[in-house]
Amino acid sequence: MTAVDRSGAAPAADTDDTAAVQEKWQAYWDKHDTFRAADAGGDDDRPRRYVVDMFPYPSGDLHMGHAEAFAIGDVIARYRFQRGDNVLHPIGWDSFGLPAENAAIKRDAHPADWTYANIDTQAASFKRYGISFDWSRRLHTSDPDYFRWNQWLFLRFFERGLAYRGGGLVNWCPTDQTVLANEQVVAGRCERCGSEVVRRSLTQWYYRITEYADRLLDDMAQLEGGWPEEILLMQRNWIGRSQGADVHFAVEGREEPVTVFTTRPDTLYGATFFVVAADAPLADELCAPECRDAFDAYRAQVARLSDIERQSTEREKTGVFLGRYAVNPVNGERIPVWAADYVLADYGHGAIMAVPAHDQRDLDFARTFDLPVRVVVDTGQPDPAETGTATSGDGVLVNSGPLDGLAKAEAIERIIQVLAERGTGSGAVNYRLRDWLLSRQRFWGTPIPIVHCEGCGEVPVPDDQLPVTLPDLRGADLAPKGISPLAAATDWVNTSCPRCGGPALRDTDTMDTFVDSSWYFLRYCSPRYDDGPFDVEAVRRWGPVDQYVGGKEHATGHLLYSRFFTKVLYDMGLVDFTEPFKRLLNQGQVILNGSAMSKSTGNLVDLGAEIDDYGVDAVRLCMLFAGPPEDDIDWADVSPAASVRFLNRALRVMTEAGAASAPGTDPGTGDLELRKVTHRTIHQITQLLEVNRFNVAIARIMELVTAARRVIDSGPGAADPAVREAAETIAVTLSLFAPYVAEEGWERLGHAPSVAIGNWRAADPALLVQETVTAVVQVAGKVRDRLEVGPEISAAELERLALASAKVSAHLGGVPPRKVIVRAPKLVNIVPG
Repeated sequence: MTAVDRSGAAPAADTDDTAAVQEKWQAYWDKHDTFRAADAGGDDDRPRRYVVDMFPYPSGDLHMGHAEAFAIGDVIARYRFQRGDNVLHPIGWDSFGLPAENAAIKRDAHPADWTYANIDTQAASFKRYGISFDWSRRLHTSDPDYFRWNQWLFLRFFERGLAYRGGGLVNWCPTDQTVLANEQVVAGRCERCGSEVVRRSLTQWYYRITEYADRLLDDMAQLEGGWPEEILLMQRNWIGRSQGADVHFAVEGREEPVTVFTTRPDTLYGATFFVVAADAPLADELCAPECRDAFDAYRAQVARLSDIERQSTEREKTGVFLGRYAVNPVNGERIPVWAADYVLADYGHGAIMAVPAHDQRDLDFARTFDLPVRVVVDTGQPDPAETGTATSGDGVLVNSGPLDGLAKAEAIERIIQVLAERGTGSGAVNYRLRDWLLSRQRFWGTPIPIVHCEGCGEVPVPDDQLPVTLPDLRGADLAPKGISPLAAATDWVNTSCPRCGGPALRDTDTMDTFVDSSWYFLRYCSPRYDDGPFDVEAVRRWGPVDQYVGGKEHATGHLLYSRFFTKVLYDMGLVDFTEPFKRLLNQGQVILNGSAMSKSTGNLVDLGAEIDDYGVDAVRLCMLFAGPPEDDIDWADVSPAASVRFLNRALRVMTEAGAASAPGTDPGTGDLELRKVTHRTIHQITQLLEVNRFNVAIARIMELVTAARRVIDSGPGAADPAVREAAETIAVTLSLFAPYVAEEGWERLGHAPSVAIGNWRAADPALLVQETVTAVVQVAGKVRDRLEVGPEISAAELERLALASAKVSAHLGGVPPRKVIVRAPKLVNIVPG
């Protein structure tokens, strides 16, 4: 079991050994379907464990990121297999979406051809990499028997008012020529291609995720301790629930009042102007004729800015007066209405009351345009009008009529009462979260199952006509043009209305790939089921997922959407749980020389080449040994060659033990100290695996190999029964991290394969007890004696024994010590008098 050692060390055996062993055990696992889950039910009363890895995009062969993420998930699944559990560890491909379509267009290929060829490549690589998948559960989201149920679920959401088509400002990627959900915009740029996103007013399809905002927040209590706190915090901030009030401002020349949301209604008396988002329809409506030219020019200027730029505190504030005045509902004061870029159209109602003394952005705007600044909260800080710094802290209300002298909480409660009594406002909750924009102007996705009829409007495609499949379009130009390529497929677009039978047009947008991944873990439970998206009873037996593994970059996208889908399905009676994943483990990144790997920069390590050089086990082992799973791994700092050398040592121990003794040998007569090391190793690794400290578990296996080697090289050698016990423990524990070496070693130990299933050992409590501990006794900082004592010895007793030591007495010279420091049971430090 060796491979190329780039450090220059000579290999210990022919490099073909590694490939031959890998092929041998791949063939065995395939033939015996080793990792297939038993259908949960019947007489099988084993504990059920459901382990899911975030499934891959088929954008090419596996890369180093896949190598880490799937090795982590595999350790967790293999540990449960070893414990004798009935484990479901499936695999599938997130095969619709922009990455696959863009790659296919670049290569002048059809997305289906490109996608399925890559799936076959990745599947072969997964098998080579030794992942314990149940291949019978394999699915692809671009298969009609999968996306049929995307459409079925869409129609159920549509019936419940949770899927709708509406107009408004959306994120537009000028490169991919499609809209993006808010969650797909990172720092003002498309997360896929990095292009700067612009805002457009379009009519699109949405899922009404905001209907579930409170439940998405409140149900996080179920996830505490099982999900990383960082992810929960990111979701809380993304949903952004704020308590406050809706306040109705009358606007001169407008019949209906304009409502604003504020978290500080107590500062209403300090509102000295009113701001509307420049790109909101309200700004266009309120603009007076004499201000039209200035406003139109300003709005065109704002359209070129990203949301990130607009909200930057570094930018100078810009705006334009709209020629209108609003009326402050608490004091009747007329305040000017401005359009500005620092207010966003999709925040609250797209308008704010500006309180410049107590909000820095409002103050900056007021100073730019010479607008009044009125202090209404006395915080003990200098006047903002003079310092240019808003006072945003709590304090006592001033210049606020009936609120004067009240603290913040009391003032908020009182002003909400006043607003309600006058009919000019009420308590309210606002959310940062916006509805999920799911439609895309691209070809490679699930067609939206709606037809548009001039007489009937939006009409659902009947269930018995699902799936609505994509037209072939081979040879057609699929390059993004701002409208879906499906619009050009007139034979496909033109249809009849299911309701009236008249002419109708199919919707030409497709669903975003995040729809596919929002429920795939449920389909895994019954991937060939044909009477619904999944077999409800199968999901009740397996779900929710016990352990989910994937990247934290999905915190406010896929993970949030999956939680939303699960809650809707719960309300539909299709699942009996409200959270999809009990535990979540986020892996770090694999980087090189401190930077992210990238083809464009040449900062790349080829996974296939590393496996060819070192073997699968060495690559897996060094990746898992590099640090905790959530930490980044710098490939420049790890050593596959060192892993090869360790694996060779481990295999030699198993080989020699197998040659010297037979299975079933009683270890009780073997080397006691080695037996203690073995059982401590079992006990410690079991504890470490429960908290995902795989690197430390590997270190314990290494220590056991060293201890076994020491006994082999002395005394009775490999024939010592304790050596066999240690070697078998090495095979069982190593199977989680280096499955090929473990299988080979298990066979050489005389056992029938596979080592992977149900072989976990229990540590003997009697061998975990430390009968004595060596206590070091120092005098003036130098070791003068060592005492063998019981591990439970008291500090007083240990001090007595230390002072009674003849060696210690000789160094004290009969003079009582000035100080004795005891750290029972391991240390006594004596300071001479």
